[in-house]
Amino acid sequence: MRYSVLGEYIKWHYYEMPKEIRRGWFNYLKFYLNYFSVPILLKTFFTPWRRYSWSYGRGFSFSRYFEVFISNMSTRIIGMIVRTFLIITGIIVDLFVLVFGAGFYLVWFFLPVIIIILFVMGFNYLF
Repeated sequence: MRYSVLGEYIKWHYYEMPKEIRRGWFNYLKFYLNYFSVPILLKTFFTPWRRYSWSYGRGFSFSRYFEVFISNMSTRIIGMIVRTFLIITGIIVDLFVLVFGAGFYLVWFFLPVIIIILFVMGFNYLF
């Protein structure tokens, strides 16, 4: 068999490495979703903050019922606010990874042409 360095390079650059880049890119996307716990935060969106909740107790007292209701609702609202900020932050970070990964992926395909163009431009500036 005849060995071609150029053929091996083209196979590596356009076939093998794009698969590895794509795999690494998707790993980063999954990592940041899990780092900010976006799926878990969506599942527990209406859960009280740090699971703080008060019991209504025995018997009926309107003032006690109202106090416990307001306290429980306030912990749920605080939990929703904190979770909203974390979900938004996680999605924004994931969008940055998506955009920069797509940019890197596209640049990778045109990198040999970019290198040649920059090499020629460098010689033009020298002479």
